[in-house]
Amino acid sequence: MGWSAFFHRHLPRVWLHRGPFACALLPVSVVYGALISLRRVAFATGLFKSQRVPALVIVVGNVVAGGAGKTPVTIAMVRHLKAQGFQVGVVSRGHGRHTQGTLAVAHNSRPLEVGDEPLLIHQATGVPVWVAKSRADAALGLLQANPQVQILICDDGLQHLALTRDIEICVMDERGVGNGWLLPAGPLREAWPRPIDGVLHTGPSISGERPDGEYGAPRQLADHALTSQGQRVALSSLSHRPVHAVAGLARPESFFEMLRQAGLQLASTTALPDHHDYTDWSAGADRTWLCTEKDAAKLWTHEPNALAVPLVITPDPAFWAALDQRIRHLLAHPNSQTKPR
Repeated sequence: MGWSAFFHRHLPRVWLHRGPFACALLPVSVVYGALISLRRVAFATGLFKSQRVPALVIVVGNVVAGGAGKTPVTIAMVRHLKAQGFQVGVVSRGHGRHTQGTLAVAHNSRPLEVGDEPLLIHQATGVPVWVAKSRADAALGLLQANPQVQILICDDGLQHLALTRDIEICVMDERGVGNGWLLPAGPLREAWPRPIDGVLHTGPSISGERPDGEYGAPRQLADHALTSQGQRVALSSLSHRPVHAVAGLARPESFFEMLRQAGLQLASTTALPDHHDYTDWSAGADRTWLCTEKDAAKLWTHEPNALAVPLVITPDPAFWAALDQRIRHLLAHPNSQTKPR
């Protein structure tokens, strides 16, 4: 088994508890934590420069390794802000792309050129999306080409301090912070808790009140799948025959379980590493394949009859109210915009 498979399949289970293996990695975590702290100090003191761009910047990210629903949250946020009348753009690193430099995402871009998540965001929302290794470079390129953009959303990048941000949103799933330790003994990319503008919990709804600044954002599958031509197929129409599911996610089992909860009979499941490019795809004929929207553009090249099932995230109304209030305040008082954190 390769390192990638070990990381995606086994380490997440290690990170749920403070067991012997996690304890053995704790000294490395101490070194990692010291380096992270020094880096933050370097940005805070001006030793490392953070780029301020002429737009309000919202970062949607997480503090744990692995997916928690950042991209669906970004899509939901773009749609919400567009409905409020704002001109919105999105920047991303474009993880998994095989290109270099700063690129604009087009509707017919290939995932290997711009990354699967930026392509999905652009196709789902129609807003300008740019990718670069440095989100600051992506932001500058996007704004130069689209000077009308008022709000930039950074898909991932809470730890990318080279881009000054005004609002930070942290997305968490049902794992929370796991065992609470930093990488590699735990899942945390940085020490937690820390100051943040809002936390969205995408896991199952939890009864009772949440702390201030924390909101529910339950995720569920749409009631339909999409063909490669964009046609809708009701999931209920698939419930009476076996289907095959594939997912290249940080936690593919979560997708498979949601399919089962939707009443589908999974004849097989294929779990692949996050951002898998599907260039080695080979599957038997006469099968109905279901995948995520993130996988679709890559899988359709080899499996054009596959069906993509959208993932829908619905934040609490209170989150939208708090976000709108924060945005209005920052736009009305630009001098109160935050510094790099």
